Amino acid sequence: MAKKKTKPTSETFEFQAETRQLLDIVIHSLYSHKEIFLRELVSNASDALDRLRFEALTTPDLLGKDEKLEIRIEADPEARTLTISDNGIGMSRDEVIANIGTIAKSGTRELMTKAKESKSTDTIAELIGQFGVGFYSAFMVADRVTLVTRRAGAEKATRWESTGGGEYTLDEDHLFHRGTTITLHLTDVDKDDGIDDFTDDWVVERIVKKYSDFVAYPIIVKKEKVEEEKDEAGKPIPEKTRTVVEEKTLNSMRPIWTRPASEVKDEEYAEFYRHISHDWNEAYPPLAFRAEGRIEYQALLFIPKKAPFDLFYREQSWGLQLYVRRVLIMDSCQDLLPPYLRFVKGVVDSSDLPLNISRETIQQDRHIQQMRKWLAKKVLDHLKEWKEKDEDEYLKFYDELGRVLKEGVGFDNENRDKLTPLLYFHSSHDEKKLTTLDGYVERMKEDQDEIYFLTGESLPVVKSSPHLEAFLEKGYEVLYLVDPVDEFLTQSLTDYEERKLKSVGKGEVKLGSEEERKKAEEELKEKKESYKDLMERLQKDLDEWIKEVRLSTRLTSSPVCLVGGDFDMSPHMERLLRQSEGAAIPVQKRILELNPGHDMLRKLQERFEKDAEDSVLGDYAYLLYGYALLAEGSDIPDPARYNRLVGELMVKGL
Repeated sequence: MAKKKTKPTSETFEFQAETRQLLDIVIHSLYSHKEIFLRELVSNASDALDRLRFEALTTPDLLGKDEKLEIRIEADPEARTLTISDNGIGMSRDEVIANIGTIAKSGTRELMTKAKESKSTDTIAELIGQFGVGFYSAFMVADRVTLVTRRAGAEKATRWESTGGGEYTLDEDHLFHRGTTITLHLTDVDKDDGIDDFTDDWVVERIVKKYSDFVAYPIIVKKEKVEEEKDEAGKPIPEKTRTVVEEKTLNSMRPIWTRPASEVKDEEYAEFYRHISHDWNEAYPPLAFRAEGRIEYQALLFIPKKAPFDLFYREQSWGLQLYVRRVLIMDSCQDLLPPYLRFVKGVVDSSDLPLNISRETIQQDRHIQQMRKWLAKKVLDHLKEWKEKDEDEYLKFYDELGRVLKEGVGFDNENRDKLTPLLYFHSSHDEKKLTTLDGYVERMKEDQDEIYFLTGESLPVVKSSPHLEAFLEKGYEVLYLVDPVDEFLTQSLTDYEERKLKSVGKGEVKLGSEEERKKAEEELKEKKESYKDLMERLQKDLDEWIKEVRLSTRLTSSPVCLVGGDFDMSPHMERLLRQSEGAAIPVQKRILELNPGHDMLRKLQERFEKDAEDSVLGDYAYLLYGYALLAEGSDIPDPARYNRLVGELMVKGL
């Protein structure tokens, strides 16, 4: 951000190029209803009042004698200005530069990248809402915006002004109380473009009622009315009038979570959700409940219809708003819900917590711990009931947010039995329809005592895996686990309904009835003896990468595959760990299985019997190893050698 001084207390700053682009998006593409600017500015004022109350818990002097916290709106039709002011925390000069002078200071570049990738106005609106630049919506209806602010406890005020173009100015100013005053120099009324007369009292009142009725602080306007003057007897004096100014509070100020559900409209819930989540998409109907007894609290929780773009970011901010006796204590309290429910938004209001509770002590507070258990239980019970009543609608939720629930299986032992039935997986039973573990168990064959699955990086890779051949040929269902979290899920979810979960890519395979298994073992034993020397030769050639070469019982058409031991990591898990940890994780040696019924093995045996020291056998061994790696989506250790050998084979075959 460049700047140039114009006078001792005044500076002119130029927006960065990417910030100017974002500002252009906000002004021209963000909102379909331009009146929404007032909601954004009132919401910011409410946040400033919340922060003041919170800081005043430890620094009471910040409030001083002015304990009546409020938001005021004042219109001037002649000057065509609209002013929104609050007596909240205010900002210092440095905070103005950080919070107002720079759009989306924590993620501008990332936001720009996503905005460029998306051609959808709705998607851009969603992203900008989450990055918190609602202040700039003022430029949709104003050609100049002036902000004067004074930080609580500070002596000087700061004046910020911009026309929404390429620069803004900063000056010192005089504000005799703490807080922030924003004056919009309004553009002309243009109803075709969604610009009403925002100096009209009735227009302002309608917008506040529509979007901000739930705000916990009074939103006050001054209204003028003409009264007839009266004589001493109280009778009107003809042709004598006077103008009286009275104040009117536009919002009910009654917290939405304290009101009976029958009194709250769907539109009010929707606006409140947008207010606390900064999510431009809709949420499902809220979950409201009250707990009484040893611990008393009220909660109003929302589940979004669309997953936030940062759902799996390490630095993602999440948590519920925590109120104590209707005072906002924490905007994002992560201790009220386990991380696998981080998509849930909402508020919790308790009367049992101290007002001065800190982030450091909140983790040890027994009330918080108990509320966390109850809230998690309530959400999971709600999801269970939802799944049983309307599975199609539940699957829409699961498609957006279900992957996060899988994380809880490994971390929340107390709720594992509640979580696991809520999960869905791709399956060989029906490639178009997801299945639960309960559905899988119901379809299990009589001779089947294990739940079979295969993990991988995508459905196409897993569905084409040679590991599936024997299972599918004999009619055994296999779960396709292709979410990254599935690799970690299988580490903790080792059994379900007294059936072990078994990877078809690990260990040995024994399928069919007891009689069929014995017959298969006898046939394999004979073939092992026949191919024993060839197996030893191949093992010698591949010893650098393979810990064992053996005949397979899982292959029916493919010549070869790689399998792990029962307790080995899958290749997909290895890749995930390398990507996430950034560490040089060594490649573990696995088992190379050969199909005893394949012509390739038979011809290798014939060549081996002619000349056990034939050097070409080593090349073929490497080709088999490369074939197995490619089939599972893994990298070949020496691609150049593999390509050369394939080329030589093609020349010989042509």
